[in-house]
Amino acid sequence: MASPATHHHHHHLLPFSLSLSLLLFSLVVVMVLGVSAFLLEYVRKIGCKHSLERDAVSDAFFEDPNSLKKVPCPSIFDPAEKYISLIIPAYNEEHRLPGTLDETLSYLQQRSATEKSFTYEVLIVDDGSTDRTAKVAFDYVRKYKIDNVRVLLLRRNHGKGEAIRKGMLHSRGELLLMLDADGATKVTDLEKLESQIHELARSVNKVNSVASTTTSSSSNLSDTEIAACGSRAHLEKQALATRKWYRNFLMKGFHLVVLLTAGHGIRDTQCGFKMFTRAAARKLFTNIRLKRWCFDVELVYLCKKLRIPMLEISVNWSEIPGSKVRLTSIAHMLFELILIRVGYGLGIWKIHT
Repeated sequence: MASPATHHHHHHLLPFSLSLSLLLFSLVVVMVLGVSAFLLEYVRKIGCKHSLERDAVSDAFFEDPNSLKKVPCPSIFDPAEKYISLIIPAYNEEHRLPGTLDETLSYLQQRSATEKSFTYEVLIVDDGSTDRTAKVAFDYVRKYKIDNVRVLLLRRNHGKGEAIRKGMLHSRGELLLMLDADGATKVTDLEKLESQIHELARSVNKVNSVASTTTSSSSNLSDTEIAACGSRAHLEKQALATRKWYRNFLMKGFHLVVLLTAGHGIRDTQCGFKMFTRAAARKLFTNIRLKRWCFDVELVYLCKKLRIPMLEISVNWSEIPGSKVRLTSIAHMLFELILIRVGYGLGIWKIHT
């Protein structure tokens, strides 16, 4: 028979473990609530900032080193003045930018020489670089004139998404292409995206002009909402073989989270080679909220929500060393993906149409 002492001891144990688990439980609840409150507040802040930025009229000018006059900054809400705009975000790219610009501009000049209707502009967005990126960029403005090459200077580093958003909102093209400063994608591949956009626009407008006989049938390209994404999905097998196992592991994990955030449809969201019609860009880039990592995923998400058709088109892509993705970036990416789900999912971020 157990002595009363041990019996007494058992008696005390239960309330103690219970209070401990209650304490732990309440700690967990407090933490969860704290994290949720932080997230919601963060999401709300981004939303407020965004609505302020959306309504702010840009008083930006382009500096023209040739005439030293200030060239007024166009808006995505103005009608198109060029056939195509190329937007190149650049952060500390003094070394890689010249090669990319030489190749890009020689291609654009060649095409505009053979096709009269082919007019272009290249917009380099200097994302607060601390090296000679701006100087390099302005050399091209001097050489090719302000009507063809423009530089947008952001006072401090905002992030690639913000640089592209700013470039898009101040472009003049019917078609707008974002591409990376490192020249990972061949510029001639823009023809693949362009021809598919034209093809889809024709079929969309054919259907519309049949449906509504009242509107003029000369529906132009810049009013048809279409997005086309360059994709490296076809290179995946080869890429998996050449990269370190942990990078592939992170990549697969990232793709899974992207799938959970934006849904399926686009296999490679992260390729920096994307083309939009003016109407699509107007809707997408006045809505986009993320500034750094996952704005690509947000674009895909917005396309779905706004019912903008997205084409995924294979492009040539060469892995350029000097990727700015670090391990900490993965944490940032996951955080931003959560923001997309929370912000749009709970309707804190309104989608303006």
